[in-house]
Amino acid sequence: MTELSPIAQAQAAAGSVNETNSASSAAGLADNFDTFLNLLTTQMQNQDPLSPMESQEFVSQLVQFSSVEQQIQSTQAIQALLNVQAAVAQLSSVDYIGKYAQVETAGSTLSEGSAEWSYQLPQDAASTQLVITNEQGATVATLNGSTAAGEHSLVWNGTDAQGNSLPDGVYNLETVAMDADGERIEDTTVTVSGRVTGVELTDGQAVVEIGGMRVPASQIIRLRELPADPVEQPPVTDTANEDENEPGTVS
Repeated sequence: MTELSPIAQAQAAAGSVNETNSASSAAGLADNFDTFLNLLTTQMQNQDPLSPMESQEFVSQLVQFSSVEQQIQSTQAIQALLNVQAAVAQLSSVDYIGKYAQVETAGSTLSEGSAEWSYQLPQDAASTQLVITNEQGATVATLNGSTAAGEHSLVWNGTDAQGNSLPDGVYNLETVAMDADGERIEDTTVTVSGRVTGVELTDGQAVVEIGGMRVPASQIIRLRELPADPVEQPPVTDTANEDENEPGTVS
């Protein structure tokens, strides 16, 4: 006697909804259901009159098909809601363009001999080193940083320890702050600031363009309007922590 087992294929189709396309899964379910009905009809036509097929079997199959169909429909509805949510997020992110954003990220773009970061210490430190690395992870400069708790800025002139000018690109800053007991201070943060020049949606996530870098909008921690005629203000230099031989300004 023919075995009724297309439901397993239907369940596999439903399980793949999130990975492929719910529409194709629904089509697969319809095909499997047609196959099931054909098998059921053939089985009933060829059943043994002395041992007729029990109704519980195909009723159970019909119930399972109904459950799988509801699962696919629910997934389609959720996917539609997610698409709407993503569209709303994208439209909202467009408002970021032209505004000045502060982003929690270690990367900053070196351009025309200058790269800037802000870093924050949660407590006073006995010593602070600012380690700058290139995109390959190699250390290109190490500077002495401020040791007081709070937010500080670093303006790097793009030269290494030997005074060589490095090419433009994205460089990362790591803050290594030690306390009086020689233990590393955790929860230090590094941020960069700049004007948002573009927004795009990637894998359902809004990504903003700042200073030639692309960072998730979720990493923005501060956003403000630029003045009508923005004027660049020079950083306030902490001369107590500045070394004239070091390739950067710390404040």
